[in-house]
Amino acid sequence: MPTSLPGRASATRGERFAVLDPATGEAFDEAPHQQPDELDAVVERAHEAWLSWRADSLARSKALLAAADAVEAAGTDLAPLLTREQGKPLAESYAEIARAAARLRYFAELDPGPQKITDGRPVRSEVRWRPLGPVAAIVPWNFPLQLASAKFAPALAAGNTMVLKPSPFTPLATRLLGSVISTALPEDVLTIVTGHEPLGARLASHPGIRHVTFTGSIPTGRAVAEGAAASLARVTLELGGNDAAIVLDDVDVERIAERLFWAAFRNCGQVCMAVKRVYAPARLYSQVVEALAQRAKTVVVGAGLDPGSQLGPVNNAPQLARVERYTAQALADGARVAAGGHRLDRPGYFFAPTILADVPPASAVVTEEQFGPVLPVLPYRSLDEAVEAANDTGFGLGGSVWGTDLDRAEAVADRLECGTAWINHHAELSLAQPFAGIKESGVGVAGGPWGLYGNLRPFVVHRPEEA
Repeated sequence: MPTSLPGRASATRGERFAVLDPATGEAFDEAPHQQPDELDAVVERAHEAWLSWRADSLARSKALLAAADAVEAAGTDLAPLLTREQGKPLAESYAEIARAAARLRYFAELDPGPQKITDGRPVRSEVRWRPLGPVAAIVPWNFPLQLASAKFAPALAAGNTMVLKPSPFTPLATRLLGSVISTALPEDVLTIVTGHEPLGARLASHPGIRHVTFTGSIPTGRAVAEGAAASLARVTLELGGNDAAIVLDDVDVERIAERLFWAAFRNCGQVCMAVKRVYAPARLYSQVVEALAQRAKTVVVGAGLDPGSQLGPVNNAPQLARVERYTAQALADGARVAAGGHRLDRPGYFFAPTILADVPPASAVVTEEQFGPVLPVLPYRSLDEAVEAANDTGFGLGGSVWGTDLDRAEAVADRLECGTAWINHHAELSLAQPFAGIKESGVGVAGGPWGLYGNLRPFVVHRPEEA
């Protein structure tokens, strides 16, 4: 695996940090630990590269299409490395790489052309779109490559350059992805920097950065926004969710159980827009709990590189401790374990897929984002009660409604206070749609043309019809 960063932004002081395999809990490689004061030179080179990168939209499109081809060609190198450091099953790593390539192609073909303004005056007005400059991206450990591409694809397509920092839990596949993409891009258009804090804080507050895009926790998101405010840089923040799934009383439980289970447990529950709470009608409650528990008991949990594994480990020790803490607190609050409820007795960060029943609504596993393989199921007596409970949260990323009458389900979905609502499925996104949260789940919009324009600023030219 390449050890130098794309372009010239390599670690020069020889400091490195260990990267652990979550399936064993042991170090298997190292990554460079760059220092915050190295960012001045990195950002300056990104600015220099921007001056020519922004000038030719056709060249940018061709370069991004070539980068997509390079990513696909490198899949057999990228996927095992991603699984090794993140933990997810190998098939999911390949899917993540395919998504990254598809996103590069999608944004390479979007054209933010000029827009004429007609307002009855004898003036020809035109809105033209200009890039912002060097952009910073800070990416978490749950979908390192997919979320990295969600940030660099629109930013680069818009004519910006980018300095991207992955999580120190998952730096290796992102570094390799940067090296692969750099074969198709001019030097310093995309730079990957790795290291522990305060590297990310310094990047977010760097005066040479014009836009900061971040995915992660609410407290860190606030800190990123505060840092970016010093230079009045634009911010896009995706800060997680506590998505509710409302099961209606006309549902066929067995028909939806498999989809509902995986909507909560894909990537070991480490998905910002995963189902994290299920509300089921009282008369179907036991049936819903049992259907989900049966799947939790039979799903194959193991190392992501194991061909038979359906669910991998939690990514890191702090997150495993969080999952254990929320589960223990729920049990202390009076919850009942329908499946799982404990750490698996093996090396690595494995936690049994867990379904919790009879959970008090005020328990932290309901009110907070557990971000792991634990799902509380709560009963409701009336639909108004279910909608009120689903909306009674500071989060507002996504939600879903499950039922047979689609018109009725859509009417319920329309009452959810979130950025995206699904009917009879969850957490499925098109590259062409906007993705945004409300409340504490985020600021700004990613995805589709909205994501592209979030990386541009309008420039208006007024010209009289006659001299």
